[in-house]
Amino acid sequence: MALESLVSSSFIMEEDMALLTPEQDAIIRLCRSFRSVAEISALLRIPLGVARVLVADMVDEGLVRIHQPRLEQGQPDLNMLERVLSGLRRL
Repeated sequence: MALESLVSSSFIMEEDMALLTPEQDAIIRLCRSFRSVAEISALLRIPLGVARVLVADMVDEGLVRIHQPRLEQGQPDLNMLERVLSGLRRL
């Protein structure tokens, strides 16, 4: 899973939220708006590898969705680069 992959929460009933681990709950709440895997790692202060594993497990469980950036003709997505830069500035 790429660092720049965007993650969004799937719809989850409030009563089902009680069944989530604290880490899953935090990721679900954080990803109500699109967040990159790198942002999840930084904002939750967990190692990148741990964030990748948690997100991958949550994708398998249908708790979150992954949105891969589309690169046209090998050019990077400027919106994604601006988001990364903005995230780095907030650190």
